[in-house]
Amino acid sequence: MKLVKTTRHLATGLALALGAALATGVQAADPIKVGLALDISGPFASGGAEARDAINLAVKLLDGKLGGLPAEFLQVDTAGSPDQAKQVVDRFIQQNKIDFFTGPTPSNVALAVGPALFAAKVPYISGNPGPSQYAGAQCNPYFFGLSYQNDTWDEAAGQYASDKGFKSAFIIAPNYPAGRDHLTGFKRRFKGTIAAEVYGKVGQLDYAAELAQIRAAKPEAVFFFLPGGMGINFIKQFVAAGLSKDVTLVTGPASADEDTIAAVGEPMLGLFSTSPWSHDLTNPANVKFVSEFRKAYNRYPTFYAAHAYDAIMSIDAAVRDVKGNVKDKEAVLKALKAANFQSNRGSFKYGNNQFPVQDYYLRVIGKNAQGQITNKTLSTPLKGYRDAYFEQCKMK
Repeated sequence: MKLVKTTRHLATGLALALGAALATGVQAADPIKVGLALDISGPFASGGAEARDAINLAVKLLDGKLGGLPAEFLQVDTAGSPDQAKQVVDRFIQQNKIDFFTGPTPSNVALAVGPALFAAKVPYISGNPGPSQYAGAQCNPYFFGLSYQNDTWDEAAGQYASDKGFKSAFIIAPNYPAGRDHLTGFKRRFKGTIAAEVYGKVGQLDYAAELAQIRAAKPEAVFFFLPGGMGINFIKQFVAAGLSKDVTLVTGPASADEDTIAAVGEPMLGLFSTSPWSHDLTNPANVKFVSEFRKAYNRYPTFYAAHAYDAIMSIDAAVRDVKGNVKDKEAVLKALKAANFQSNRGSFKYGNNQFPVQDYYLRVIGKNAQGQITNKTLSTPLKGYRDAYFEQCKMK
């Protein structure tokens, strides 16, 4: 386990914190601990690396503190493995006594680690996965789906495909919880015919069989959710097979953001995607975030990075609002739900199930004035949208 102490000269920092406590009535003297389960290796490594870089940027901009108080950020690679993540979370809870948790990329990991965190009353602020279970009947006051509910950007894609008049669509995803959620979302809003619904293996890289199915089905559009290397290989093989001449590709940010563009290049041109965030949004928080990220890493951030950054900023705001008294769990939950931070998505609020009520944008990949291949926001298919499961959640 890699323990990253972001406070310099911890003894001095604690002394300063104690002095501040005497002046302001703050209770906490120990550093506030955040457990970060990041998927730096495995099939979701590209998203995990983006989240890591954004978290490190947020920590740097906050001077290694949360709410102005000393903090520790414990970073561990869980490789997209539910079993490995469960072991890490158990150590976080029992040995490290973490106060907050964030980080995993895939939904099956979120579902695996949630029960232990909820039982220990550790707030889980999700910077990526938003499984339908946690949005509906299994919603929990300790889970905050800060990024999106899995189905939602796909609903925006289904709405776009319907508005465009596509009469048939071939849909494909990996066979795991998020894959099923994402295709469910597309089907919910698409008014045409589903030519075929195909589920492949997590980590699959060869799509020859699926491309043959697409050619035989002759759909007007293909909607796919294939994050990481899966999407990179699918797009390359789809274009190389000549299918892009007659079939429109539609996806979400997991296969159409700047990391995928960097890996694929020219074949990405003309691909449409829907997303709750884009690097060209002009709200002040996003302009600052994108500028600082590019300064630090010399590239555009992805949606993985944007949401991971927001997760840390939301924790910072909550710690500030409770004046460092993170042992008051009810106060912490109330502060987290208030979301008193400046989101890089602009206007941000939680619904009753603690998933966002937010806009979803349509983007297309093209070349900017400098000739760089990147995303451009076109429209907003869904505005102030909340997920399809909130009525199943009994929280108010």
